[in-house]
Amino acid sequence: MDLMEKIVSLCKRRGFVYPSSEIYGGLAGIYDYGPLGVELSRNIKELWWHDMVRQRDDVYGLDGSILMHPKAWEASGHVVGFTDPLVDCKKCKKRTRPDKLEGWRLAKDNESGQWKILKIGSLKCPECGGEIIPKVRQFNVLMETSLGVLEGEKVKAYLKGESCQNIYLDYVNVVDSFSPKIPFGIAQIGKAFRNEMTHGKFLFKTREFEQFDVEYFVRPEETGRYYKKWKKIRWNWYVKRMGIKEKNLRWRQHSEDERIFYARDAWDIDYHYPWGWDELEGLHDRSDYDLIQHGKFSGETLGYVDEKTKKHFIPNIVECSGGVGRTLFATLLDAYHEEEDKKRIRVVLKLKPQLAPYKVAVFPLLANKPKLVKLAKKIYDDLKLQFNTSWDDRGNIGKRYYSQDEIGTPWCVTVDFQTLEDKQVTVRDRDTAKQERIAIDKLVEYINNELKQ
Repeated sequence: MDLMEKIVSLCKRRGFVYPSSEIYGGLAGIYDYGPLGVELSRNIKELWWHDMVRQRDDVYGLDGSILMHPKAWEASGHVVGFTDPLVDCKKCKKRTRPDKLEGWRLAKDNESGQWKILKIGSLKCPECGGEIIPKVRQFNVLMETSLGVLEGEKVKAYLKGESCQNIYLDYVNVVDSFSPKIPFGIAQIGKAFRNEMTHGKFLFKTREFEQFDVEYFVRPEETGRYYKKWKKIRWNWYVKRMGIKEKNLRWRQHSEDERIFYARDAWDIDYHYPWGWDELEGLHDRSDYDLIQHGKFSGETLGYVDEKTKKHFIPNIVECSGGVGRTLFATLLDAYHEEEDKKRIRVVLKLKPQLAPYKVAVFPLLANKPKLVKLAKKIYDDLKLQFNTSWDDRGNIGKRYYSQDEIGTPWCVTVDFQTLEDKQVTVRDRDTAKQERIAIDKLVEYINNELKQ
C-alpha cells in the first residue's frame, strides 16, 4: 500500500475525512470532515488567523457571503475567463486536463483567450488507456445557482469561484470604517466552489473547499518589495508553524502561458505529494486589476487617497491564497510516520502539538477498577476545561497508546495504582514514547509549557 492509500484509509478509519453522501454512492470531489478532521481543520484555521490577522496591526479580518451580485463575476473576468481546457476519451468518455498530461503542451491565445495545442504526443487516457480526442474544449468552472422563488423571475447567480472577491467588494467599507494606512491587508477564510475535474487526488482538488486569503494593498511602486516580503512570510509559516519539512517544499514560478488572467506574476509554494510536485499555495501580483474592474462595473471609485500628498491612486494587490483542505492533506502526508515496534508496525502522526485534534488522552490503567476510573475521570474532566481531551479505556494500555499515536495525540496520561498513593500520573510522549511521572496538580502547567515549544 502506498502513502496515498495509507492516508486515505487512515482518514476514513479514524474519522478525519469521509466521502460525502457515501450511502448514496458519493459525489466525486466532495468530502466531509469527521470528528477528528474538523478539529484539525479548525486548528489550522485558528493558527492561520492568529498569525495573519490577530498578530498583525496592518491586516483586517473579513467573513464574506458565498453569494454575491452576479455582476461581480463579470467584472472579475470569471464569467468569460475562468475556464478549464479539457479533452475527451473515445473509450470511457471521461474528460481530462491535457496540460497536466505528458506529451501535450498548451498555450492560451492572447486575443481570443482560447487554449490551443502546440504539441501532441502519443497519449492514452489515464483512466482506461483509451485514445484521446485531440480537440481542446473549454468549460467554465463557475457553479451556477439562481436567486428568487418564482419560476421565470429567478436571477442567475454564482457560488464563489474564489473566496477573495468579497475582499475587493468590501474594500471601500474597510477603508471608510478603519482609515488604514497603506500598506494594509484584508484577510478571509471562506468557501469557494469550482465545477472542475478532480482526478481522484483526495483533498488536493475538490469541488467545494475553503481558502485562506490575504489581499495586501500597496503603493504601485512598492509592489515588488512587499511581494518578496510575503513570499518569505508564507514560506516560514508552513515550515515553522505547520511543521512541514523544507525538503518537501519548493518555490516554482508560473510561465507566462500558465499564469491566470489576473496575475502579473505568480509563484507557487509546491509540496511533494505522492504523485510529485504540485501546488500548496499561490502568491500572485494581481496589479491593480481587481479594483479597476470592480470600479468600472460598479461605478464606484475603489482607490486610496494619500494623507500627506492628497493624491488619489489605485493600490496594487499582493495576494497569498491557500487551501485549508490542501494544507490539511499536506500536513497529514508530512506527519505520517511508521516504525517497527516488536511484532507490528507502529503508525504515528507526528503533528505539531498545536495542530493535533486531541492534545492529551487520559487512561485508567484498568477499566474494571472503580477507584482508578473515578480518579481518571476527575483528571479528564479537569483537563477538558483547558484542552481538547480524549478518554480511552478500551483494551490494554499498549493498544491505547498505539491508537492515540495513530491520530497524533501528543501526550497520554495514565492513572495507575501508584497514583492513588502519590497523586502522580505517568505521562507518555507520542514521538519518543518516553514516560515520566508528573504530579496531578502540575499537569496543566506541564502541557501548556510543552505546547509553547
